[in-house]
Amino acid sequence: MIADVDQRRYISSEELEKHNSPSDLWISIQGKVYNATEWVKDHPGGEIPLLNLAGQDATDAFVAFHPASAWKHLDQFFVGYYLSDYRVSDVSKDYRRLVAEFTKLGMYEDKGHGVLLSLSLISVFFAIAIYFIIGTSSVWLHLIAGGMMGLLWIQSGFIGHDSGHYNIMISPGFNRLAQILCGNCLTGISIGWWVRTHNAHHIAVNNLQFDPDLQHMPVFAVSSKFFQSLTSVFYDRTMPFDSISRLFVSYQHLSYYPVMIFARLNLYAQSVFLVLSNKKVPGRWQEIVGMIVFWIWYSYLISFLPNLGEKLLFVIASFAVTAVQHVQFTLNHFSASVYVGNPKGNDWFEKQTMGTIDISCSPWMDWFHGGLQFQVEHHLFPRLPRNHLRRISPLVKELCKKHKLQYSSFSFWEANLRTLRTLKVAALQARDLSYPAPKNLLWEALNIHG
Repeated sequence: MIADVDQRRYISSEELEKHNSPSDLWISIQGKVYNATEWVKDHPGGEIPLLNLAGQDATDAFVAFHPASAWKHLDQFFVGYYLSDYRVSDVSKDYRRLVAEFTKLGMYEDKGHGVLLSLSLISVFFAIAIYFIIGTSSVWLHLIAGGMMGLLWIQSGFIGHDSGHYNIMISPGFNRLAQILCGNCLTGISIGWWVRTHNAHHIAVNNLQFDPDLQHMPVFAVSSKFFQSLTSVFYDRTMPFDSISRLFVSYQHLSYYPVMIFARLNLYAQSVFLVLSNKKVPGRWQEIVGMIVFWIWYSYLISFLPNLGEKLLFVIASFAVTAVQHVQFTLNHFSASVYVGNPKGNDWFEKQTMGTIDISCSPWMDWFHGGLQFQVEHHLFPRLPRNHLRRISPLVKELCKKHKLQYSSFSFWEANLRTLRTLKVAALQARDLSYPAPKNLLWEALNIHG
């Protein structure tokens, strides 16, 4: 602290950085310093966003994730100090101005009819799937029923995503009900796991150490930086680049789509691990019961199919269609810029635009992408309902152009090609023996001729 009594109201950013541990966690918002140590365990967004930005100014992140009503709760955490070197960049000023403008226009409260459309599609797909399985004996209709199940899961995923960012229903209670029904009960995936993972992703987008959405070793590596056996802060473990990783990563551009078909199995496993862990899970028993409900009705529905072969075809068809959504999620980030090191709170806008890619499409395809084709806009304004993202896209482009910042937008097919190229580049680098890894006889046998 500064020794002069007259200056004790102020501390420097260097002093603030010292308070960056779970037992001593300070942050700054608009130059005022707050002690969030005791708030970490009760923070609705989980502990990860606070831990990742501990000891820093987090104004832009706070503005992005919190409504105006949240500001009134800050004073109880105020420690009496201000940052002596607090500065606001020009891009942050423009960003906060846009947030204020959207708020004034009531855009955060105007949710459109996206939820109604999604719920209607879910109901239609569910009804078709049930009828085709129970009411028909056609193998082809049973296969189509699997596809309908996959489409149902995709739309449920979009609802779960949106409900984790803002109230899609008329109240928080109904929002929670929608989360459990559309997430746990209909898809078998813990909404608590999704929110926890997704918040970490937003705070540190495309950070190889902090963003769990890029941490898929040993199966995928989007950058050769993973060959340094980085430590995952989210999972609290090392991601070793060993002989097994080298083998899988060397062929990741070929395995990408097949792995996406069965990626859902990983989501089931992650959901179970979380609800059974000692980590704090709000509404843990709601989550567990919801997941049990899923496995009961899904297994019961499959039991109506006449033989093992059709049962497997139904499951694979549902997984294969849902793989489209897993591909959608990865297209937005796999081929974007990445970085390592602690995430910073003072370059929020720059990091979000750098690590995110839009998918350009016609308005009639918005239902297919669930609004997430405007990924840059969503990352900058995560509380903004999806029906406004197309509308604000020109404003975001203009702001990026003004500040000479990256704004990436490609067609669905171009984004697929970019992702495959990124994976192939890393795959060829993984085969380079200058990146040390324990020897693996299978890998050497497959690559003996180069």
